[in-house]
Amino acid sequence: MAGNTKVLGLIFASMHDKSVKDMTEHRTMGSIMFGGRYRLIDFPLSNMVNSNFYEVGVITKSNYGSLLDHVGSGREWDLARKKGGLHLLPPFSQTGSSEGVYRGRLEALNNVWSFLEHSKADYVVMSDCDFVTNIDFRPVIKQHIETKADITTVYGKYMYNEENKTLSSINVLEMNPDGKITNVLVDPLISGECNISLDMFVMSREFLSTLVKDAASKGKYSLIADCLQARANDYNFMGYEHKGYFTRIDSNKSYFEANLALLDSETRNKLFLPDAPIYTKIGDNGPAKYGLEANVKNSLIADGCIIEGTVENCVIFRGVKVEKGSVVKNCVLQQGTKVGSNCSINYVITDKNVEVSDGHVVNGSETYPLYVKKNGKL
Repeated sequence: MAGNTKVLGLIFASMHDKSVKDMTEHRTMGSIMFGGRYRLIDFPLSNMVNSNFYEVGVITKSNYGSLLDHVGSGREWDLARKKGGLHLLPPFSQTGSSEGVYRGRLEALNNVWSFLEHSKADYVVMSDCDFVTNIDFRPVIKQHIETKADITTVYGKYMYNEENKTLSSINVLEMNPDGKITNVLVDPLISGECNISLDMFVMSREFLSTLVKDAASKGKYSLIADCLQARANDYNFMGYEHKGYFTRIDSNKSYFEANLALLDSETRNKLFLPDAPIYTKIGDNGPAKYGLEANVKNSLIADGCIIEGTVENCVIFRGVKVEKGSVVKNCVLQQGTKVGSNCSINYVITDKNVEVSDGHVVNGSETYPLYVKKNGKL
């Protein structure tokens, strides 16, 4: 990529809210907690910063209060700048949706087009928040320029089983030997390894302008259906294979599995790279404290926690308390969860500030982890 090439990053923080609707009742998907101390938006935001993007726009939709609180001015990502920096873009649609919010990427972009018009970027990189991965966008942009692509879509090899599909659609790319995308299949009736879109797209700002204006004039709103699917023969759509680690958050179960996968050091080493760190909002918590009877095995314990019982195979977020005599196994306990004494909890996801009273037994299963909503009391 040429050193003087200017790139604008755009993150859709709410594109897949419905696929994890329990956790997005009071927040966007981008602000869902992950890995003990992160939010899902930290990954695309850090990827863009590590790729030397100096201007990033975050397109919201609804329930975005916690997202605004988390990203703030963008200081933790070195985006608190007078020129460029982080921009939080309005959620409401001017046309189209009866709900007053956008229905797809193209409609959302039309709503915030005045922001893009004032950008001096040559290229635009767009990303959703449903994939957790660490990617350098610079080689993607380089390939995009060299192949003279109209759109480059980042994809990865994925074992797909149509019987296990979730509320969130999966987009499978068909490509010729040169990497040109010839078709996009949405939730196809196939099983086995395939090329799935990682919901990351590169295009020139000029081409994006053409797409957005054309879509607005015809009442179209979906980048996938109305562009990649409908016009594959009209344009040069290319694929870029991301060979690094990635995982998709498209259900409570996949969220649970993605968190517990971090207990494997090999997975952590693939995701958290020393030369490409994942940044997040810094907390002011003290270190975790362990009682004399504490017993912790194979778990991630964030700062600010107080552990006095047994914790095994768990991801424990900031400020969680587990009292004496309690046994917590195979769980994801989000920030501020309090587990009373002599409790037994297994295969459970707790949202923020959940309270489990003394002596309670709470069990989910490996295939269906139990979810307890924010501020819930058991």
